[in-house]
Amino acid sequence: MKKLVRFGVSLDHHLLDAFDRHIGQRNYTNRSEALRYLIRDDLVGREWDQNRETIGTITFVYDHHVRDLTRKLTHIQHDFQGHIMAGMHVHLDHDHCLEVLVVKGKALDIRKVADTLVAVKGVKHGKLTMTTTGKGLS
Repeated sequence: MKKLVRFGVSLDHHLLDAFDRHIGQRNYTNRSEALRYLIRDDLVGREWDQNRETIGTITFVYDHHVRDLTRKLTHIQHDFQGHIMAGMHVHLDHDHCLEVLVVKGKALDIRKVADTLVAVKGVKHGKLTMTTTGKGLS
């Protein structure tokens, strides 16, 4: 079992009140759990800033009636097949599809995959969600 360390933090009471509201809205069980999340989130962001091996998802919505769009998206995914681990395709309605791709690799490479896909004409919205492989996080 990992050793827990207790430490004190001094905060302006307005900041602490805002933090407590945040804890309630996010349903954290206590301040410690909320602080652990915030620290981990910052560390994950640093992995991406340092271009380390990372993992994430690319989610995008597109109009599948746009001429040649499906072929272009598939072609791009094949170009980056070393980074795309899995995908899910959902038909949202008669015109629109959603794709979610799980991607892994160096942060800059993953950003390139996301930017390339989202920039294709006919893609209405896309977002890269960056996370971590979990290595090195407690």
